[in-house]
Amino acid sequence: MRQGRTRKRGSRFSLFAVLVIIAAAAYWIAFYVLPNREHTEPDWEGMKQPVFVKGQLTGYSASGTGDGLLLPLPLLQDYVDPAIRYEEATKSVILSTDNDLLYMQEDSTSASLNNEPVQLRLAPEEKDGVTYLPADALEDLYGLEVEEDSVTGAVLLMTAGESVPTGMVKGETGGRTKALRNEPTIHAPIIADMPPGTMVRIWNTENENEEWLYVQMDSGYTGYIKTADITADGEKTVEQKEYVPTRAERSWKGKAVNLFWEAVYERKPNPANFGELPGVNVVSPTWFSIVDVEGNVRSKADSAYVEWAHKQGMEVWGLLSNSFDADLTTEALSSYEKRMNTIVQMLEYADLYDLDGINIDFENVYTKDGENVTQFMRELKPMAQAKNLITSIDVTPKSNSEMWSLFLDRRALGSAADFLIVMAYDEHWASSPTAGSVASLSWVENSISRIIEEDDVPAEKLILGVPLYTRIWTETMENGEKKVSSKAVGMKTVQELLAEKKLTPSFDNEAGQNYVEYKVDGVLNKIWIEDKVSLKSRVELAKSFGLGGVASWTRSFGTLEAWQTLQEISK
Repeated sequence: MRQGRTRKRGSRFSLFAVLVIIAAAAYWIAFYVLPNREHTEPDWEGMKQPVFVKGQLTGYSASGTGDGLLLPLPLLQDYVDPAIRYEEATKSVILSTDNDLLYMQEDSTSASLNNEPVQLRLAPEEKDGVTYLPADALEDLYGLEVEEDSVTGAVLLMTAGESVPTGMVKGETGGRTKALRNEPTIHAPIIADMPPGTMVRIWNTENENEEWLYVQMDSGYTGYIKTADITADGEKTVEQKEYVPTRAERSWKGKAVNLFWEAVYERKPNPANFGELPGVNVVSPTWFSIVDVEGNVRSKADSAYVEWAHKQGMEVWGLLSNSFDADLTTEALSSYEKRMNTIVQMLEYADLYDLDGINIDFENVYTKDGENVTQFMRELKPMAQAKNLITSIDVTPKSNSEMWSLFLDRRALGSAADFLIVMAYDEHWASSPTAGSVASLSWVENSISRIIEEDDVPAEKLILGVPLYTRIWTETMENGEKKVSSKAVGMKTVQELLAEKKLTPSFDNEAGQNYVEYKVDGVLNKIWIEDKVSLKSRVELAKSFGLGGVASWTRSFGTLEAWQTLQEISK
């Protein structure tokens, strides 16, 4: 009896083991051999009007539909133009390109394009704390292509100039469908069954498996399909907006700027007293300044000066300053209306005095206001382009100084202006605790290379600012401590001093310029000299970088020797 029961139990165990093996084999075949026929919803199912860029779900949704389609502002800032500006106080949006400046407000179809009134077909609106902008206006401004699927609601966004390969699902009409899967394997669930002839966009840049393609249907559905199931069928390309060369590109491409600033105080400079200025092709008089918190501009411009400059073959880039007033700057640049007040006045002065350009010199600015400085330039550029004016802005070398350097976004300014003029001087400034060169050659070289390398500003957009002045430093001992003071003098003054005192300079290798020291009544004086030696080195430096030219501060400090040396920038 016991032996019989043992045999029975053994046979049952064997049968169970066989069944387990069969089940495991079936599971293995189903999941590792046969294609998965399970269907799943796309990861955006349930989202209303999801927006896709480059075949990827952005996480943003559109609003409205058809001719009433609107796109969310954060989406546009992330994928189209990070410089789109929203101003909470007025519920306004400012969009700028090289040639166009569009201003619109929530819940209003009244807008302005380059400060001229225009009527929008659809008003921007706010929903759940998000501002939405009319798609048709964005298509016109940026050259976007926006497609909406009427069934799924998916919105496909492509930018101007963007191109994507397209393909078609293989097979005869009415034939077997091909599976679009959520992973590049036949064991992944199916997102959609695609009939033969279905058109897809092939977004395959991140897929390393050559047997599969990552594609997107017009419905917005994205996923993987076998490469063998797709026939290449050309490309879908969004037409690039016609590029209009700037006046800087038309007039200055391949030609070096040789500018001097004209420091204008209360008296008008008299060109009859200037002497020869060989090689100079741009003058920038300090004629204009913002004088109040509304952005109003005061002018000291002189038509006779402009007429003289033009007869010499020189362009005139009128300089606008912020009066070096940080608090005034905070207010005057705080809103579109105030910035536009300044810009409109400058453009009117440009017309009135026949200016060729506008040079912006905003200094002593709080770091928090740096974005407003950049925005001012973005708004100025298209307005100035329409008037055929050059735009430039003066920037300091990079440093940790809040009021003089940190507020400057040189990368953004490099795109917003025709030229950045690097004021590569005052390495040792008027109240410097130590005596030294106004602009040692190594310091100048480092200043330029940092902006090119760290901020990606094209070299041809940079103009090297050079000093035509130096400082006579005096060092005294008071209570056992060295006290340093200085006064700025021009080149002629130094030449006369050297001749009077019969001084012979020596070359300072570290500074890359001539140096002299002497005593007066027991007080030590030091001068790092600006002369043809230092200016020649600066010109050679500018040419070695491929810069757009040089700019001199200021004409009244210069000599004929200076102009003769600086004109080498064009040779």
